Amino acid sequence: MRQIEIKVSVKKRIVKKIKNAKKLFGVFMAALMVTMLVPLSGCGGNSDEVIRIFNWGDFMDESIFEDFRAQTGIQVIISYYASNEEMYARISSGGGSEFDLIFPSDYKIEQMIREGLLAPINFNNIPNLRYIDERFFDLPFDPDNRYSVPYKWGTLGILYNTTMVGNTVVDSWDVLWDSQFAGNIFMYDSMRDSFAVALKRLGYSLNTTNIDELHAARDSLIEQRPLVRAFVTDDVKNAMIVGEAALAVVYSGDAMFSISQNPDLNYVVPREGSNIWFDSAVIPAGARNQAGAEAFINFINDPQIAMRNTMYTGFSTTNRGALELLPEEMSNNPIYWPSDEVYYRSEAFIDLGEFTHAFNRAWTEVLAAQ
Repeated sequence: MRQIEIKVSVKKRIVKKIKNAKKLFGVFMAALMVTMLVPLSGCGGNSDEVIRIFNWGDFMDESIFEDFRAQTGIQVIISYYASNEEMYARISSGGGSEFDLIFPSDYKIEQMIREGLLAPINFNNIPNLRYIDERFFDLPFDPDNRYSVPYKWGTLGILYNTTMVGNTVVDSWDVLWDSQFAGNIFMYDSMRDSFAVALKRLGYSLNTTNIDELHAARDSLIEQRPLVRAFVTDDVKNAMIVGEAALAVVYSGDAMFSISQNPDLNYVVPREGSNIWFDSAVIPAGARNQAGAEAFINFINDPQIAMRNTMYTGFSTTNRGALELLPEEMSNNPIYWPSDEVYYRSEAFIDLGEFTHAFNRAWTEVLAAQ
Protein backbone atom coordinates (compact mmCIF):
# COMPACT_ATOMS: atom_id res chain seq x y z
CA MET A 1 0.00 0.00 0.00
CA ARG A 2 1.26 3.47 -0.82
CA GLN A 3 2.43 5.67 2.02
CA ILE A 4 0.09 8.50 2.97
CA GLU A 5 1.47 11.95 3.74
CA ILE A 6 -0.30 15.13 4.76
CA LYS A 7 0.42 18.59 6.04
CA VAL A 8 -2.42 20.48 7.69
CA SER A 9 -2.01 23.99 9.05
CA VAL A 10 -4.88 25.56 10.93
CA LYS A 11 -3.20 27.69 13.57
CA LYS A 12 -6.17 28.61 15.68
CA ARG A 13 -7.31 25.00 15.88
CA ILE A 14 -3.81 23.89 16.79
CA VAL A 15 -3.62 26.26 19.76
CA LYS A 16 -6.95 25.02 21.04
CA LYS A 17 -5.98 21.38 20.46
CA ILE A 18 -2.73 21.67 22.40
CA LYS A 19 -4.48 23.25 25.37
CA ASN A 20 -7.22 20.64 25.30
CA ALA A 21 -4.77 17.78 24.88
CA LYS A 22 -2.82 18.92 27.95
CA LYS A 23 -6.02 19.03 29.92
CA LEU A 24 -6.99 15.52 28.80
CA PHE A 25 -3.52 14.19 29.55
CA GLY A 26 -4.02 15.27 33.14
CA VAL A 27 -7.40 13.59 33.18
CA PHE A 28 -5.90 10.36 31.90
CA MET A 29 -2.97 10.31 34.30
CA ALA A 30 -5.13 11.01 37.30
CA ALA A 31 -7.68 8.42 36.18
CA LEU A 32 -10.42 10.81 37.17
CA MET A 33 -13.64 11.72 35.45
CA VAL A 34 -13.55 15.38 34.58
CA THR A 35 -16.83 17.19 34.52
CA MET A 36 -17.01 20.67 33.16
CA LEU A 37 -19.92 23.00 33.57
CA VAL A 38 -19.82 25.40 30.68
CA PRO A 39 -20.91 28.87 31.85
CA LEU A 40 -22.76 30.40 29.00
CA SER A 41 -24.95 33.38 28.45
CA GLY A 42 -27.45 33.85 25.71
CA CYS A 43 -30.99 34.58 24.81
CA GLY A 44 -34.09 32.53 24.32
CA GLY A 45 -35.44 29.43 26.03
CA ASN A 46 -35.41 28.46 29.68
CA SER A 47 -32.09 29.50 31.21
CA ASP A 48 -32.41 26.64 33.74
CA GLU A 49 -32.68 23.94 31.06
CA VAL A 50 -29.62 21.74 30.62
CA ILE A 51 -28.45 18.71 28.74
CA ARG A 52 -25.77 16.44 30.11
CA ILE A 53 -23.39 14.97 27.53
CA PHE A 54 -21.03 12.02 28.05
CA ASN A 55 -18.39 11.99 25.31
CA TRP A 56 -14.91 10.94 24.31
CA GLY A 57 -12.23 13.40 25.30
CA ASP A 58 -11.23 15.87 22.59
CA PHE A 59 -14.13 14.82 20.37
CA MET A 60 -16.02 18.08 20.01
CA ASP A 61 -15.24 21.77 19.69
CA GLU A 62 -16.70 22.99 22.97
CA SER A 63 -16.94 26.56 21.68
CA ILE A 64 -20.09 25.45 19.86
CA PHE A 65 -21.83 25.12 23.24
CA GLU A 66 -22.05 28.90 23.42
CA ASP A 67 -23.83 29.04 20.07
CA PHE A 68 -26.19 26.27 21.11
CA ARG A 69 -27.02 28.09 24.35
CA ALA A 70 -27.63 31.33 22.49
CA GLN A 71 -29.87 29.61 19.96
CA THR A 72 -31.89 27.38 22.30
CA GLY A 73 -31.36 28.58 25.87
CA ILE A 74 -30.09 25.12 26.78
CA GLN A 75 -26.92 24.87 28.83
CA VAL A 76 -24.43 22.02 28.29
CA ILE A 77 -22.72 20.01 31.00
CA ILE A 78 -20.10 17.64 29.62
CA SER A 79 -18.22 14.71 31.12
CA TYR A 80 -15.59 12.51 29.49
CA TYR A 81 -14.74 8.85 29.10
CA ALA A 82 -11.63 7.24 27.64
CA SER A 83 -13.09 3.99 26.27
CA ASN A 84 -16.35 2.38 25.23
CA GLU A 85 -15.97 -0.02 28.12
CA GLU A 86 -15.72 2.83 30.65
CA MET A 87 -18.79 4.50 29.15
CA TYR A 88 -20.77 1.26 29.12
CA ALA A 89 -19.91 0.44 32.73
CA ARG A 90 -21.23 3.84 33.83
CA ILE A 91 -24.45 3.67 31.82
CA SER A 92 -25.27 0.01 32.48
CA SER A 93 -24.80 0.40 36.24
CA GLY A 94 -27.56 3.00 36.48
CA GLY A 95 -25.84 6.01 34.99
CA GLY A 96 -28.31 6.32 32.12
CA SER A 97 -30.30 8.92 34.03
CA GLU A 98 -27.13 10.99 34.56
CA PHE A 99 -26.79 11.79 30.86
CA ASP A 100 -29.00 12.90 28.00
CA LEU A 101 -26.58 12.21 25.15
CA ILE A 102 -23.62 9.89 24.60
CA PHE A 103 -21.39 8.99 21.63
CA PRO A 104 -20.56 5.25 21.66
CA SER A 105 -18.96 3.21 18.92
CA ASP A 106 -20.74 0.78 16.62
CA TYR A 107 -20.46 -2.50 18.56
CA LYS A 108 -21.39 -0.86 21.87
CA ILE A 109 -24.44 0.72 20.28
CA GLU A 110 -25.51 -2.72 19.09
CA GLN A 111 -25.06 -4.15 22.59
CA MET A 112 -26.86 -1.24 24.27
CA ILE A 113 -29.82 -1.55 21.90
CA ARG A 114 -30.05 -5.26 22.68
CA GLU A 115 -29.97 -4.57 26.42
CA GLY A 116 -32.61 -1.83 26.29
CA LEU A 117 -30.21 0.92 27.39
CA LEU A 118 -31.06 3.34 24.57
CA ALA A 119 -34.18 5.34 23.74
CA PRO A 120 -35.60 5.51 20.21
CA ILE A 121 -34.92 8.93 18.70
CA ASN A 122 -37.69 11.22 17.47
CA PHE A 123 -36.24 12.12 14.09
CA ASN A 124 -38.94 14.73 13.52
CA ASN A 125 -36.83 16.88 15.85
CA ILE A 126 -33.73 16.46 13.68
CA PRO A 127 -34.41 18.00 10.25
CA ASN A 128 -30.67 18.43 9.66
CA LEU A 129 -30.49 14.67 9.26
CA ARG A 130 -30.82 15.40 5.53
CA TYR A 131 -27.18 16.49 5.45
CA ILE A 132 -25.79 13.11 6.56
CA ASP A 133 -24.24 11.00 3.80
CA GLU A 134 -26.47 8.04 2.91
CA ARG A 135 -23.57 5.58 3.20
CA PHE A 136 -23.72 6.02 6.98
CA PHE A 137 -27.30 4.82 7.37
CA ASP A 138 -28.51 1.21 7.59
CA LEU A 139 -25.28 0.16 9.27
CA PRO A 140 -25.28 -3.27 10.96
CA PHE A 141 -25.30 -1.97 14.54
CA ASP A 142 -28.59 -0.06 14.01
CA PRO A 143 -30.09 -1.44 10.78
CA ASP A 144 -33.48 0.22 11.31
CA ASN A 145 -31.94 3.65 12.08
CA ARG A 146 -34.03 4.02 15.23
CA TYR A 147 -31.49 4.68 17.95
CA SER A 148 -28.49 6.49 16.52
CA VAL A 149 -27.35 9.41 14.39
CA PRO A 150 -23.90 8.96 12.78
CA TYR A 151 -21.37 11.51 14.06
CA LYS A 152 -17.76 10.57 13.20
CA TRP A 153 -15.99 7.73 11.45
CA GLY A 154 -12.50 6.67 10.50
CA THR A 155 -9.88 3.96 10.53
CA LEU A 156 -7.40 2.40 12.93
CA GLY A 157 -3.80 2.36 11.74
CA ILE A 158 -0.16 3.01 12.51
CA LEU A 159 1.24 6.50 13.10
CA TYR A 160 5.00 6.43 12.68
CA ASN A 161 7.97 8.77 12.78
CA THR A 162 9.76 8.56 9.43
CA THR A 163 13.05 9.70 10.96
CA MET A 164 12.94 6.96 13.58
CA VAL A 165 11.93 3.94 11.48
CA GLY A 166 14.82 4.40 9.05
CA ASN A 167 14.56 2.22 5.98
CA THR A 168 11.88 -0.01 7.46
CA VAL A 169 8.77 -0.08 5.29
CA VAL A 170 5.70 0.47 7.44
CA ASP A 171 2.81 -1.21 5.65
CA SER A 172 2.03 -4.21 7.86
CA TRP A 173 1.01 -4.84 11.46
CA ASP A 174 4.15 -7.01 11.64
CA VAL A 175 6.26 -3.91 12.28
CA LEU A 176 4.75 -3.70 15.77
CA TRP A 177 6.42 -7.03 16.55
CA ASP A 178 9.82 -5.98 15.17
CA SER A 179 12.37 -6.23 17.97
CA GLN A 180 14.42 -3.34 16.60
CA PHE A 181 11.65 -1.04 17.88
CA ALA A 182 11.63 -2.40 21.43
CA GLY A 183 10.51 0.37 23.78
CA ASN A 184 9.47 2.51 20.82
CA ILE A 185 5.92 1.25 20.34
CA PHE A 186 2.67 2.64 21.75
CA MET A 187 -0.33 0.30 21.70
CA TYR A 188 -3.87 1.57 22.25
CA ASP A 189 -5.29 0.88 25.70
CA SER A 190 -8.46 -0.73 24.38
CA MET A 191 -9.35 -4.40 24.38
CA ARG A 192 -11.12 -4.49 21.02
CA ASP A 193 -8.58 -2.25 19.25
CA SER A 194 -5.52 -4.14 20.49
CA PHE A 195 -7.06 -7.48 19.64
CA ALA A 196 -8.09 -6.12 16.24
CA VAL A 197 -4.41 -5.46 15.49
CA ALA A 198 -3.33 -8.95 16.53
CA LEU A 199 -6.23 -10.74 14.83
CA LYS A 200 -5.83 -8.95 11.50
CA ARG A 201 -2.07 -9.57 11.62
CA LEU A 202 -2.79 -13.30 11.93
CA GLY A 203 -5.31 -13.23 9.10
CA TYR A 204 -8.41 -13.54 11.27
CA SER A 205 -11.56 -11.47 11.54
CA LEU A 206 -11.47 -8.87 14.30
CA ASN A 207 -14.98 -10.13 15.17
CA THR A 208 -13.91 -13.74 15.63
CA THR A 209 -15.82 -16.02 17.98
CA ASN A 210 -13.33 -18.85 17.50
CA ILE A 211 -11.58 -19.48 20.80
CA ASP A 212 -8.43 -20.83 19.15
CA GLU A 213 -8.08 -17.68 17.03
CA LEU A 214 -8.64 -15.50 20.08
CA HIS A 215 -6.00 -17.40 22.05
CA ALA A 216 -3.55 -17.10 19.16
CA ALA A 217 -4.08 -13.33 19.18
CA ARG A 218 -3.69 -13.25 22.97
CA ASP A 219 -0.41 -15.14 22.76
CA SER A 220 0.75 -12.79 20.02
CA LEU A 221 0.03 -9.73 22.19
CA ILE A 222 1.79 -11.33 25.16
CA GLU A 223 4.79 -12.01 22.93
CA GLN A 224 4.75 -8.34 21.94
CA ARG A 225 4.56 -6.96 25.50
CA PRO A 226 8.35 -6.57 26.03
CA LEU A 227 8.50 -4.32 22.96
CA VAL A 228 5.66 -2.02 24.05
CA ARG A 229 6.57 1.26 25.69
CA ALA A 230 3.02 1.79 27.04
CA PHE A 231 -0.67 1.25 26.42
CA VAL A 232 -2.12 4.74 25.92
CA THR A 233 -5.23 6.63 24.84
CA ASP A 234 -5.70 10.35 24.11
CA ASP A 235 -2.19 11.29 25.24
CA VAL A 236 -0.68 9.35 22.33
CA LYS A 237 -1.09 12.40 20.08
CA ASN A 238 1.27 14.67 21.99
CA ALA A 239 3.63 11.80 22.75
CA MET A 240 4.11 11.11 19.05
CA ILE A 241 4.41 14.81 18.23
CA VAL A 242 7.40 15.19 20.54
CA GLY A 243 9.01 11.95 19.37
CA GLU A 244 8.54 9.70 22.40
CA ALA A 245 8.17 6.61 20.22
CA ALA A 246 8.65 5.51 16.64
CA LEU A 247 5.31 3.73 16.16
CA ALA A 248 1.82 3.99 17.61
CA VAL A 249 -1.58 2.44 17.02
CA VAL A 250 -3.96 5.39 16.61
CA TYR A 251 -7.27 6.44 15.15
CA SER A 252 -7.12 8.34 11.88
CA GLY A 253 -8.35 11.61 13.40
CA ASP A 254 -5.59 11.55 16.01
CA ALA A 255 -3.12 10.91 13.19
CA MET A 256 -4.41 13.98 11.36
CA PHE A 257 -3.75 16.18 14.36
CA SER A 258 -0.33 14.74 15.16
CA ILE A 259 0.87 15.08 11.57
CA SER A 260 -0.29 18.69 11.52
CA GLN A 261 2.16 19.34 14.36
CA ASN A 262 5.08 17.20 13.19
CA PRO A 263 5.73 16.72 9.45
CA ASP A 264 8.04 13.78 10.23
CA LEU A 265 4.97 11.71 11.07
CA ASN A 266 3.04 9.55 8.64
CA TYR A 267 0.01 7.25 8.86
CA VAL A 268 -0.87 3.99 7.18
CA VAL A 269 -3.70 1.46 7.29
CA PRO A 270 -1.80 -1.86 7.11
CA ARG A 271 -2.27 -4.14 4.13
CA GLU A 272 -3.84 -6.92 6.25
CA GLY A 273 -6.84 -4.66 6.86
CA SER A 274 -8.07 -2.94 9.97
CA ASN A 275 -11.05 -1.60 11.85
CA ILE A 276 -13.31 1.00 10.31
CA TRP A 277 -15.23 2.59 13.12
CA PHE A 278 -18.38 4.65 13.49
CA ASP A 279 -19.28 6.75 16.53
CA SER A 280 -22.85 7.95 16.76
CA ALA A 281 -25.05 10.14 18.93
CA VAL A 282 -27.46 8.11 21.05
CA ILE A 283 -29.82 8.89 23.91
CA PRO A 284 -29.81 6.75 27.10
CA ALA A 285 -33.15 5.20 27.98
CA GLY A 286 -33.17 7.10 31.28
CA ALA A 287 -32.38 10.53 29.82
CA ARG A 288 -34.06 13.44 31.61
CA ASN A 289 -34.09 15.78 28.61
CA GLN A 290 -34.55 13.79 25.42
CA ALA A 291 -35.97 16.76 23.51
CA GLY A 292 -32.94 18.84 24.46
CA ALA A 293 -30.63 16.04 23.33
CA GLU A 294 -32.43 15.86 20.00
CA ALA A 295 -32.11 19.62 19.63
CA PHE A 296 -28.37 19.29 20.16
CA ILE A 297 -28.08 16.46 17.62
CA ASN A 298 -29.87 18.66 15.12
CA PHE A 299 -27.59 21.57 15.97
CA ILE A 300 -24.34 19.64 15.41
CA ASN A 301 -25.63 18.49 12.04
CA ASP A 302 -25.93 22.01 10.72
CA PRO A 303 -23.18 21.91 8.04
CA GLN A 304 -21.41 24.97 9.45
CA ILE A 305 -21.30 23.51 12.96
CA ALA A 306 -20.32 20.06 11.65
CA MET A 307 -17.52 21.70 9.67
CA ARG A 308 -16.22 23.50 12.78
CA ASN A 309 -16.31 20.26 14.73
CA THR A 310 -14.39 18.31 12.14
CA MET A 311 -11.79 21.07 11.67
CA TYR A 312 -11.21 20.99 15.42
CA THR A 313 -11.10 17.22 15.95
CA GLY A 314 -9.55 16.03 12.68
CA PHE A 315 -11.99 13.11 12.65
CA SER A 316 -13.96 12.38 9.49
CA THR A 317 -17.46 13.81 9.42
CA THR A 318 -20.55 11.89 8.36
CA ASN A 319 -22.08 15.20 7.27
CA ARG A 320 -21.98 15.64 3.49
CA GLY A 321 -22.81 19.33 3.81
CA ALA A 322 -19.80 19.86 6.08
CA LEU A 323 -17.52 17.89 3.75
CA GLU A 324 -18.33 20.34 0.96
CA LEU A 325 -17.25 23.25 3.18
CA LEU A 326 -13.89 21.80 4.19
CA PRO A 327 -10.60 22.92 2.63
CA GLU A 328 -9.29 20.57 -0.03
CA GLU A 329 -6.28 19.54 2.04
CA MET A 330 -8.77 17.80 4.32
CA SER A 331 -11.60 16.67 2.04
CA ASN A 332 -9.15 15.22 -0.52
CA ASN A 333 -6.86 13.70 2.10
CA PRO A 334 -6.89 9.88 2.16
CA ILE A 335 -6.38 9.83 5.93
CA TYR A 336 -9.41 12.03 6.48
CA TRP A 337 -11.52 10.44 3.73
CA PRO A 338 -10.19 6.89 3.09
CA SER A 339 -10.34 5.37 -0.37
CA ASP A 340 -12.94 2.75 -1.22
CA GLU A 341 -10.12 0.20 -1.27
CA VAL A 342 -9.25 0.96 2.37
CA TYR A 343 -12.92 1.20 3.31
CA TYR A 344 -13.88 -2.20 1.94
CA ARG A 345 -10.89 -4.17 3.22
CA SER A 346 -11.59 -2.98 6.74
CA GLU A 347 -14.14 -4.35 9.18
CA ALA A 348 -16.50 -2.65 11.59
CA PHE A 349 -16.73 -4.06 15.08
CA ILE A 350 -19.88 -5.97 15.97
CA ASP A 351 -21.23 -6.97 19.36
CA LEU A 352 -19.83 -10.39 20.26
CA GLY A 353 -22.48 -11.24 22.83
CA GLU A 354 -21.40 -13.81 25.41
CA PHE A 355 -18.07 -14.28 23.63
CA THR A 356 -17.10 -10.85 24.96
CA HIS A 357 -16.33 -12.59 28.25
CA ALA A 358 -13.65 -14.65 26.49
CA PHE A 359 -12.16 -11.41 25.12
CA ASN A 360 -12.22 -9.89 28.60
CA ARG A 361 -10.36 -12.86 30.08
CA ALA A 362 -7.79 -12.84 27.28
CA TRP A 363 -7.24 -9.08 27.65
CA THR A 364 -6.70 -9.46 31.40
CA GLU A 365 -4.04 -12.06 30.65
CA VAL A 366 -2.34 -9.74 28.18
CA LEU A 367 -2.22 -6.85 30.65
CA ALA A 368 -0.95 -9.14 33.41
CA ALA A 369 1.93 -10.42 31.29
CA GLN A 370 5.42 -9.07 31.95
